[in-house]
Amino acid sequence: MVKIDLVTGFLGSGKTTFLLKYGKYLMSQGLKIGILEYDYGAINVDMLLLNKLRGDRCELEMVAAACDEDCLKRRFKTKLIAMAMSGYDRVIVEPSGVFDMDLFFDTLRDEPLENWYEIGSVITVVNANLRSGLSEEEDFYLASQASGAGCILLSRVQLSDPERIEQTKRHIAEAAERIYAGKLKGSFLAKDWETFTDEDFRFLADCGYHVSDYRKVIAGARSDFTSLCFMDLQDDLEQMKAKIQALFASEEFGHIVRVKGFVCDRQGGCQINATRYEMLVDPIAIGQGVVIVIGTDLQAEKIRKFMTGDEQ
Repeated sequence: MVKIDLVTGFLGSGKTTFLLKYGKYLMSQGLKIGILEYDYGAINVDMLLLNKLRGDRCELEMVAAACDEDCLKRRFKTKLIAMAMSGYDRVIVEPSGVFDMDLFFDTLRDEPLENWYEIGSVITVVNANLRSGLSEEEDFYLASQASGAGCILLSRVQLSDPERIEQTKRHIAEAAERIYAGKLKGSFLAKDWETFTDEDFRFLADCGYHVSDYRKVIAGARSDFTSLCFMDLQDDLEQMKAKIQALFASEEFGHIVRVKGFVCDRQGGCQINATRYEMLVDPIAIGQGVVIVIGTDLQAEKIRKFMTGDEQ
């Protein structure tokens, strides 16, 4: 049977950064892997980032999630059937941060998938500097994903401190209690990813998973979260950073949770990952300016005019 992992985590937690490291480790062990990306945007930014893994031992696939619940499950199942026939030793699913765990577990119980796949690890990535004041829906995704994890992997540990890390752990545990998920069964791993050893990656590859019952505050795949995608933007890095800061600062655009994408200017390409509390910029070879805005109650026309300068 093919082992299948789920690498999940709420918006901006660092899933794709981890997956780049995890994928390299699995390939270094001689495994052939397939990565299935699941996202809502017109362009899957995370899939573009993962392209550097593509090669003889790694292929990338995508499921577009902008459809109803039944359609999404059919697409997900169809893609997994095809991947089961592709000779992979391990398949890794990286969904959107706005992800209902039942989609993963229920689909894998369906025939013929239950005869072809064995769940390996469910790894939930959480920012070690998790902020308070999350909405009910945001806390639901955080808690439901953590409750199914074999390991809750903390990101940005090197930018945190012991007190903040303990606050983050308490926040996750309290959020799980609010949706009646019970006590978290997965272990925590709080370590700078740059110092990971093969032993750390082996632990993650074998950490397993937990099936947890909880009260849903969403109806199936129907979420209040939406996304807007802007392509061929001409802003340089400083202009884009200023725009992103303005989006978070003003309520007139809606409740924006994350902005991610690429900026191209004369200094080269950059990847931007931003939340209300931090903005990370890393150099990357990319030829197109693309930005995705994610949140709730998004004022699409106002955001479009602001991002493009188009008043029509």
